[in-house]
Formats: sequence, C-alpha cells, structure tokens
Amino acid sequence: MTETRAVAIGCGHYLPQRVVENEEFTATLDTSDEWIRARTGIERRHFAADGELTSDLGIAAARAALKNAEIGGEEIDAVILATATPDATFPSTATQIQHAIGAGGFAFDIQAVCAGFMYALATADAMIRTGQARTVLVVGAETFSRILDWTDRRTCVLFGDGAGALILRGEPGGGGIEDRGVLGVKLRSDGAQRDLLYVDGGPSTTGDAGKLRMLGQEVFKHAVVKLADIAHQVMEAAEIGADDIDWMVPHQANLRIIARTALKTGLPMERVVVTVQDHGNTSAASIPLALSVAVGDGRVKRGDLLLMEGIGGGLAWGAALLRW
Repeated sequence: MTETRAVAIGCGHYLPQRVVENEEFTATLDTSDEWIRARTGIERRHFAADGELTSDLGIAAARAALKNAEIGGEEIDAVILATATPDATFPSTATQIQHAIGAGGFAFDIQAVCAGFMYALATADAMIRTGQARTVLVVGAETFSRILDWTDRRTCVLFGDGAGALILRGEPGGGGIEDRGVLGVKLRSDGAQRDLLYVDGGPSTTGDAGKLRMLGQEVFKHAVVKLADIAHQVMEAAEIGADDIDWMVPHQANLRIIARTALKTGLPMERVVVTVQDHGNTSAASIPLALSVAVGDGRVKRGDLLLMEGIGGGLAWGAALLRW
C-alpha cells in the first residue's frame, strides 16, 4: 500500500561565533570547569552576539539546509519554527525566516521548549501526509542566553545558543519500516509539572521576558523515565526494537540524562549522537543541530534509522523515528 512519507532532503545548522568555555564562569560564580563537566558533560557553549537575534540564527541554519538539499527557498511551502526565545511576542519569528529565504506559503512558531523540535516535526509530518504542504522547512532556533540568570550557577552554565534546520518533502513510500522519512511520532505533555522548569515572566504575568528557573534533580528524574518510556512507545508502534536503530539523536541537555536514557532504551553509547560537550543545551535547536553535525561528519548515512527524543518545560516531551 502506497502512502506519503515526509522524507528528509536536507539539513543544516548555525552556531554564533562567540564560544564560552566553562572557565569563563569561574570569575563570577562559585563553580569550576571540573564541577560543570562532572555534572553535565558540558565543556563549552556558544552565545549570540549583541544584536544577533533568534531569527538570524534560524535564517543561517535554514540557508545551510537549503544548500544541503540543493533547492531554493521558493520551493518551501511552509516554515515551522520551534523556539522558546522568539524575536518578539508577535509577529512569529518563523515569518522572518520565511521572508529572508524567499519562501511562499505560510509560516508559524511552535513553543514546547526543549521538546519543540519534536512537536514541529510531528506537525510537518501531519501536514505533508494530508497534503497541506509538500516541502516543509522545520527549524529549531534559540537564544537562551537572553533569559538566563547569571547569578544562578545551577542553570546559567547549562544553556547555549544555536539553530538547526531540517527540510522534509512528501514522497511516496510503501508503508513499511524500510521506507525513508518519518516513520512515527509520539508526543506527550503534563501541565502538573509546570514548576519544575519554567520562565518567571511573560506578557500576561510580569510584562517582561523573565528568567529561567529549574529544579534540576526533579527534571533529571522525569527526563530519564519519560524519554525512555516514549522511545519504547514509538518503537513498539512501528514494530521495531532497539537493535533496529542505527543512531539515537537525543536532546542535548545533560550527558548523564543522555547516557541513562540510552541504557533504558537499550542502546549503547556508541550509537548515540552526543554534541552536548560543545554546544550545551540549545533547547529546541539541540536535536536538529546534533543531527546536522552527525550528517555532516558522515556518521548518519542514507538509509540509517534514527530515534530522536526530547523533553522540556511544560513538561512536554516526544520521540520520533526517521529513516534518513
């Protein structure tokens, strides 16, 4: 039985020029390079320059993906941007990316924090399957450095800025797991866990952007259980096992979370894409950024089956299977 699959035809990423090593934090915080590495696996991260916007990062990643796909912006029917740090309350930052690359169709933002790319991917897949769009640009872009409390060593050392982009195009598939493209997506959320990870501001509360707040140990516990559970759900729905997965491309939040989740999912670390050491947690950008790095260095090859998963504030989480 033939069905439409959302097939990946290109990817790209962008990182701001400024690289911040762990040692930079020791001048103002009671911390050390050893402390940060031991608890998170992070060694450095990138911060956007003054005046460099989330849209700028997203545009650069989008252009890299277009170049990789060897198509022009006019072939894009829809732009979906996952971000928790938009340029403005409105208009959507996605429309700025759409305009910059010369795309037609429509564009909008999705906000599910670190799970945002999973939500955007699921939306793009549904739109392609139903014929709403044929070619969709999915972008994750963040400037988390703008919402960090620089006096809180528990959070400000964790995050970085960056963007990743993936282009999906509707193509016919046979309906089996051997098809290229998105083979399954599972999404979940739980508003009862809101206070574990949130920003203490917003248009209808304080009138300003606010700062990020997190209960790290609680987030860790929820992340490992929920990510492993939803990974098994998406694999079971596709009737595959961990042995069928070539690469896990996880949200790059914390090396310990990644390792524990891989163990519970049944995957060795040798088959897990890890970039957290160089980028920190780039929220909605982390999965497409890591994917682009792995495609660029040759780890991910055509035909490889990828398991992607992420969790963020909300709490919101999700997992997807994509055959490259």
